[in-house]
Amino acid sequence: MAEPEILPPALPSAPPANTAFRGPNGLRAGWRVLIFLAIVIGLGILLALGAFLVSRGRAQFAQGQLTPSGTAMAEGSIFLVAAGAALIMALIERRPFGRYGLPARFAFGKDFWIGTTFGFLSISGTLGAIFLLHGFRLTGLAIHGQTILTSALAWAAAFALVGLAEEFLFRGYLQFTLTTGIGFWPSAICLSLLFGAAHSGNPGETKFGLFSVVLFGLLFCLFLRRTGNLWWAVGFHAGWDWGQTFFYGVADSGLPADHSLFTSAFSGPRWITGGSVGPEASIFTVLVLAVVAILFHRAYREKRYVAP
Repeated sequence: MAEPEILPPALPSAPPANTAFRGPNGLRAGWRVLIFLAIVIGLGILLALGAFLVSRGRAQFAQGQLTPSGTAMAEGSIFLVAAGAALIMALIERRPFGRYGLPARFAFGKDFWIGTTFGFLSISGTLGAIFLLHGFRLTGLAIHGQTILTSALAWAAAFALVGLAEEFLFRGYLQFTLTTGIGFWPSAICLSLLFGAAHSGNPGETKFGLFSVVLFGLLFCLFLRRTGNLWWAVGFHAGWDWGQTFFYGVADSGLPADHSLFTSAFSGPRWITGGSVGPEASIFTVLVLAVVAILFHRAYREKRYVAP
């Protein structure tokens, strides 16, 4: 009987060659970012068209003043579009949506409330320092009775949406994907600069105010790096804005607010008060953010952010 022929073991297939479109981890990060942005634009157009048809072209928005309803509608739309695009990319990339920074199991949990507390304390510290130099004072109550509770809750919901929308748009899918291509901190710097540029159209904005916005973005990236998700940053963002706009009644990026708790006034040099921007352009905002970064760095030492 003839002996069976012994075949040599099959050689492992060579990995696909790297090209301008594919890298060692599949489709390159830059192309995934472009696909994400294209989906964002497409969803944004569909949402705007739907709103136009529903309102029959009669939708109007308050100009030059922040309101809870207007803020919630604008920021809620941004979050809906960004989260929708990320969900589509999660299906394409076969990843859980929570990998992009907002895991549902941590939603509005401990990290969010700690961040909210520190955000409120930080704006309070900034305004307190300005007050000590006679640059800021509360001039009286702006609302009374039951309106205080309803306005507090309305602004809380609106600024929760602000935190979700801006943090996820700039530090959610985009931060995750660019990290896979160029690393965490190069991505954080690029997106923080973009975060600042996105605020440049605010009325009364200044160069120093935009510099502070970039620092906010880098601080939020530090929160993301050490906690592994965006909930601390979302809370801090919401707490700062709620304290600044509703509680103390000062301008937010140059925009005055409707139905704030207190009325307030500034006086003194711009480097102390922030000028037309509000306290975000004060030198004390930079100092407070530095203190927060140091305290956070010491309390959260482990790097929990994971990107392949």
